[in-house]
Amino acid sequence: MDATFCYSFPSIKGIQAGKEYFVAMCPLRIIPKIFLFDEEEIPPEHRAQRILNKSRIPELTNYIIENEKDYVFSSITASIDGEIEFVPYDHESSSKDLGQLKIALDARFLINDGQHRRAAIEEALKISPELGNETISVVFFHDKDLQKSQQIFSDLNRHAVNTTSSIGILYDHRDKLALITKDIIANTPLLARYTDKERVSLSKNSPKILALNHIFNTNLRLLGKSKGDKITNSDEDFLKEFWLVLCNSIMEWNYVMQKEITTRDLRATFIVGHGVFIEAIGLVGNYLRTYHEEDWKNYISKLEKVDWNRSNTADWLGRAFNHNGRIQKTTHTIQLTAIKIKQLIDLPLTEAEQALEEKFFQGVV
Repeated sequence: MDATFCYSFPSIKGIQAGKEYFVAMCPLRIIPKIFLFDEEEIPPEHRAQRILNKSRIPELTNYIIENEKDYVFSSITASIDGEIEFVPYDHESSSKDLGQLKIALDARFLINDGQHRRAAIEEALKISPELGNETISVVFFHDKDLQKSQQIFSDLNRHAVNTTSSIGILYDHRDKLALITKDIIANTPLLARYTDKERVSLSKNSPKILALNHIFNTNLRLLGKSKGDKITNSDEDFLKEFWLVLCNSIMEWNYVMQKEITTRDLRATFIVGHGVFIEAIGLVGNYLRTYHEEDWKNYISKLEKVDWNRSNTADWLGRAFNHNGRIQKTTHTIQLTAIKIKQLIDLPLTEAEQALEEKFFQGVV
C-alpha cells in the first residue's frame, strides 16, 4: 500500500472469533467525509442498516449542540472493503497491538451501527465547526466486498435490550421535567414509597402503585406539553402542589399507605392502581389549570367521593377496562376515562370530548 495515499488512524488491534478488528479514534470532521451515506447507491442486499430515519437527526444534532461540554456518543461500527495494513508501534508483547491502521483511499466504508450518529455529527459540524477536532471511537471490521455487513448488524442488535422509559427518566439529569418528576416523588410520602422507578408496567403482585413513567407522562398531560418543552417555575409549582392534593384525595391510595389494603388488592379491585387512571387525571388537571386556576383544588378534592371500584361497570367498562375485565391504556381509553371523571366531579365537556362521548355511546369508539 502506498503510505502517501491512505487514511491513517492510531488504533488498537483486537481479535474476535479468530478475526482481527480495529478500534480507532477518528476526528469528528473526518466522519462525514469517509462515511458517505447515499441510500440510492447502496443496493438493499449490501445495506447494513435500515433506511435512515431522518426525523431522528434534528434531535441528535440538538443534543450535541446543546451539550457541547457534556455529550456522550458510543462507538460507530463500520466495515471496510479495501486494502488495509496495521503497523504496530513496536513488536514488544505489551504493545504489539498498538499502532497505525492504514486504509487505502479507494476503500469503501459501510456503517453497521451508528448511521444516525454520523448524520447528526455532520449537521452539528455545520453549526459548530470547532467540534471537528473532537473524536469518536470507530470499530473497523475488514469485510471484503461487504459480504458480512448485514450479519454484523444483526449480531450487534440481536441481544440488545432497550432500557425502559422509567429507567431513562430516572437516569436523565438534563431534562427539567424528569428532574421535577423525581423531586415530586422524593418529597411526596405516598409516591416515595409506592413508585416503581424501573418498570413501565406493574405486575399484579407488585408492591408499588405507580411506575415512574406513569407520573412523568401524567406531568406532560397536566402541562399540555411534549417531552423537551420548556418548563417554567409556574409549571413546576403547579405540579408539586397538584400531586400533594391528588394523593390526599384518592382514598384507596391512603388505604394502602395505612396498610388497610394491599397493592395487589388495589390493582385487582380499583382502577386507581393503573396507568390509564393517572394519565386521565393528567388531562383533567390540565383542564382545571386552564379554566379553574383559582379553585382547581376543590374539584380534585371531589375525587375522594368517586367510586373507583372495577365493579362500577356503569362508569368504567369500555373506558378503563374492556368486557374481559382487562385494563386497557390507549389514547382513546385515557380520553374516555378523563371524560367520565370530569362528569363525576361536575366539569363540563369540551366540544371534542362531547363528540367522543357520543361516539362511545353509539359504539363507534
